Amino acid sequence: MKYSSLSKTLFLFFFMTLIPWASSAQEQGLDDRINEAFTPIANWWGAVILHNFPGTSIPTIIILLVGGALFFTVYFGFVNVRRFPTAVQTVRGKYDELDHHEAGVPDLAIEGDIKDTIRDESEEGEVSHFQALATAVSGTVGNGNIAGVALAIAVGGPGATFWMILCGLLGMSTKFVECTLGVRYRDVGEDGTVYGGPMYYLTKGLKERGMGRFGKFLAVTFAVLCIGASFGGGNAAQSNQAAMQLVSSFGMTGGSARTIIGLIMMVFVGFIIIGGIKRIASVTEKIVPFMAVMYVLACLYIIGSNFSYVDDAFGMIFTQAFNPQAGLGGVLGVLITGFRRAAFSNEAGAGSASIAHAAVKTKYPASEGLVALLEPFIDTVVICTLTALVIIIFNGDSTVFDYGGVGGKVMIDGVAVEGAGITAAAFSEYIAFAGPFLTLAVVLFAVSTMISWSYYGLQSWMYVFGKSKAADLSYKILFLIFIVIGAAGDMSAVWTFSDAMILALVFPNMIGLILLYPKVKEELTVYLAAINGKKD
Repeated sequence: MKYSSLSKTLFLFFFMTLIPWASSAQEQGLDDRINEAFTPIANWWGAVILHNFPGTSIPTIIILLVGGALFFTVYFGFVNVRRFPTAVQTVRGKYDELDHHEAGVPDLAIEGDIKDTIRDESEEGEVSHFQALATAVSGTVGNGNIAGVALAIAVGGPGATFWMILCGLLGMSTKFVECTLGVRYRDVGEDGTVYGGPMYYLTKGLKERGMGRFGKFLAVTFAVLCIGASFGGGNAAQSNQAAMQLVSSFGMTGGSARTIIGLIMMVFVGFIIIGGIKRIASVTEKIVPFMAVMYVLACLYIIGSNFSYVDDAFGMIFTQAFNPQAGLGGVLGVLITGFRRAAFSNEAGAGSASIAHAAVKTKYPASEGLVALLEPFIDTVVICTLTALVIIIFNGDSTVFDYGGVGGKVMIDGVAVEGAGITAAAFSEYIAFAGPFLTLAVVLFAVSTMISWSYYGLQSWMYVFGKSKAADLSYKILFLIFIVIGAAGDMSAVWTFSDAMILALVFPNMIGLILLYPKVKEELTVYLAAINGKKD
């Protein structure tokens, strides 16, 4: 979408009005003033979404998330394990010829979509399975893997890692279901732009089942919550960790340091999402996977250098998953901590990734569902586990800091550290240049995740308020405000809000998945039959 000079002028005016506001902080730092206003809201929303199921001490959202994932895993015959090789082969392009088609051939209009019109919004041409997976992984691999894992271990100890891995494995089945539906029920605009995600499969899918009004209600609910999630987990939590890491790396002081960093990030992200995302997207899609690979290699180097401690680390992970250290909230507390962090990191069950996967080039929706199940595996089972091993090897049995830190804060060398700072301390112990490297990774991952989530949120905003330039610009201004709020906010409050916003998406989305899963079975049968026909 092209923007008039008026739109850019409005953005500049909006930014200029914040400068005197930022400089007005005197006795009390601006960071503290923003945090005081934001914390009660975050805590209230967290209490609403993370309420316990009546008669238990288990959050309702965890029961829905885990119960649904278990059901899908069993119903689809352990698709996360049995179809893993098929998913890899699909990404590699082994079955691409199944999707070869020519424009104008009537039988190639699948579910009303003409495949030659489907393209990625960020670049000209159609989207391959690999491109769709890379785009979605770029949106999920980020500070949840760096800061989120550290937070989980700081609060729940090494045992939280076990539950994160289990949640990631189960989440593969959920991701398969939601992304298959995302492709089956997508819309394609007259200009070829793809509109997909839970808003569309909740509306169209449930209408097919005679529940049109209920589907519309769930779709609008999801869209509203997704807007909030884009402000929270996709924005505030990212800017929070980037600002904290920059403050720590450069030794900044002063009550408004993080707010100023937030303003700078706001301007940078603002010019990308308002004026030039198509020009920059191609560069971002190359840099983020590169940084992810570099991060994995750094983790593998540290683990390899301390290989004799790996068995001890895994021993602590498994032992303390069922017998945690005193003061860590017991097995249930560690389980909930691990599942919350995994759900935040890979977003399985939240439905957000299906918005990105919907633009893939395929005649078979289940093919993209299979590709999508690789996402939680890469994000949680691989990358989160590597981060956890690095931190556990670094800390051992509470050698450097005590597990069970309140709000995720721990003391390292007499200094209170939290989130990405814990991971940075672990990296710095074994790699000389770890500080600058991790700072760059945190900032880059934060910005890329914010850009991805601005697209998710914008799609939801336009679903609710219509597709107009005014609606588009108003969303983006609100999105930019939350960059500053997140940067200035206390980590505990920001992550409570962010967790709640991401997990809130599970309610409408999982209800839709449970009602529509038979359609996924149909699509899987068709795709596997096509593969078997090719083999014959």
